[in-house]
Amino acid sequence: MNQAHILVVDDEEGVRRVLQGFLEDQGYQVTAVADGPAAIQAVKDSPVHLVITDLRLPVMDGLEVVEQVLHLDAEMACIVMTGYGTIESAVQAMKAGAYDFVTKPLDLEAVSIVMKKALEFKRLRQENMLLRKSVRDKFRLEHLIGTSDAMRTAHDFIEKVADSDSTVLILGESGTGKELVARMLHFNSMRRDRPLVAVNCGAIPENLLESELFGHEKGAFTGALNARMGRFEMAHGGTIFLDEIAELTLPLQVKLLRVLQERCFERVGGTKTIHVDVRVIAATNQDLEEAVQERRFRKDLYYRLNVIPVTMPPLRERQSDIPILFDHFLDLFNKKKNSALRGVEPETMARLVQYSWPGNIRELENLIERLVILKKSGSITLADLPVKIREAAPAQGSVEEQPIMFSQAGINLVKELERYENRLIVEALRQANGVTSKAAQLLRLNRTTLVEKLKRKGLDAKLQGEMYA
Repeated sequence: MNQAHILVVDDEEGVRRVLQGFLEDQGYQVTAVADGPAAIQAVKDSPVHLVITDLRLPVMDGLEVVEQVLHLDAEMACIVMTGYGTIESAVQAMKAGAYDFVTKPLDLEAVSIVMKKALEFKRLRQENMLLRKSVRDKFRLEHLIGTSDAMRTAHDFIEKVADSDSTVLILGESGTGKELVARMLHFNSMRRDRPLVAVNCGAIPENLLESELFGHEKGAFTGALNARMGRFEMAHGGTIFLDEIAELTLPLQVKLLRVLQERCFERVGGTKTIHVDVRVIAATNQDLEEAVQERRFRKDLYYRLNVIPVTMPPLRERQSDIPILFDHFLDLFNKKKNSALRGVEPETMARLVQYSWPGNIRELENLIERLVILKKSGSITLADLPVKIREAAPAQGSVEEQPIMFSQAGINLVKELERYENRLIVEALRQANGVTSKAAQLLRLNRTTLVEKLKRKGLDAKLQGEMYA
C-alpha cells in the first residue's frame, strides 16, 4: 500500500467522494474535507504529503489554503482544481507555491499523473535537502583536523571570514587542503544553500577555458551548436572556486579582473552584459608575487585576489598533526574497505612523522588507503611502509634524536622551540643575503609563509640582509 497521505479539499460532496474512492483504490490514505479551515486543521492533526484543493471554496479560497498550508509545511506538495474560466487564478496559486493545477471536470487519470509527479518532486526536494545537510555537516569547522598552531590559525581564519563576501586567496603546496578550506568557507557562509562551483584552471585546455568560465552563444565558434551557460552564471548567488589560478593566460586574467571589479561579463560571441552575484575564492601552489615580478601574472589582478590571503602549511611543518591525521584516515578507510587494521607500531609512526611528505596530506591519505587494501588487519610495521619512507632522511628543519640532559629546573619547551625556529630563519636569511624568496627555498617554505613568520616574530628581513651582506 502506498503510504502517502492525500488531503482532498472541495465543497462539493460528489467530487470529494469520487476523488477519495479513486485515490483509495490506488492505495493512498485519503482525508476529504469541505472547506479551508477544516483543511488547515487536518494538516495540523496528522502528517499530510499532498493537498489537492478546489480553487473556489467557502470561508477561504484555494489560494489562501495553499498559502496557509505552505506556512505550516514549506515542503508540502499542493495541487489546485479549477474550472476553465479561472485558470488565471490557478496560475496565481502556483506563484504562491502550488506545484500544479488540474481543470474541472476532472480527468482522474490526469489527476493521478500530476499527483505522482508532485509526490516525486517533493521526494527529490527532501532528498536534496538531506544531501545538502550532509554536505554541510561534512564541512563543519570542527572537521578541520589537527591541533597544531598552524591548524588552529586556519580554523580561526575560516571562522572569521566565512560570512564575509570578500575574495579569498588560498596559498600552499599541492595536497595541503586548499580545496577543503574553500569548501569550508562556502558551507559555513550565508551562501551555503546556493551553488559552490569549482573550476580547475590548470585542467581545462586553454582554448576552452574562456567558454567554460563565461559561457558562449550559439555559433560563437566551430562546434558551438547551442548557447551555453558558464561557471560564473552557474555560481550566481553562491561561490566560485578558481583552483590553480596562476595557470590563467594573460587575456583571461584581464576578463577575470573585470568580473572581480564589476561582477559582470559577456559570453563568448555575445554582446549582452550578464551581471552575477558571486563570491570568488582562488587558490594556487605558486608564488604569485614572483609570477607578478616575472610578468606572468597581472599585478592588478593579484591585488584584487589578495584581499584576504591564507597560507596552508605543508605537512612537514605540522608534524604533531600526523598521528591525528593517520588515525582519521585509518578509521575512514577501514569502514570503506571493510578492513580491520588496528593501528601503527611506535617506531613506524616515528618514521612517518620524520618523513618530509612532499605530497602533503594527499600523499598520507593515499598511503593509508593502500595499506588498508593490502594488509587488511593487524598493526602497520616498518616493513609495510614504502622504501622511500623507510629510508628517507628526516625532513629538513626537523630535530634528529639526540641524548638530551635536562637540568633539575627543566626547560620551557615552547620558548626553546621558538628560539630554535628563529635561529633557522636567521641562518637561512644570512645564507640568502637577506633575499626572502631564497631563504624560503632553503627552509622549504612559501615566501608568503616566511614573510608572515618574520612579521609575527618581529624579525626584519631587510635589516637581516644588510647585517649579513
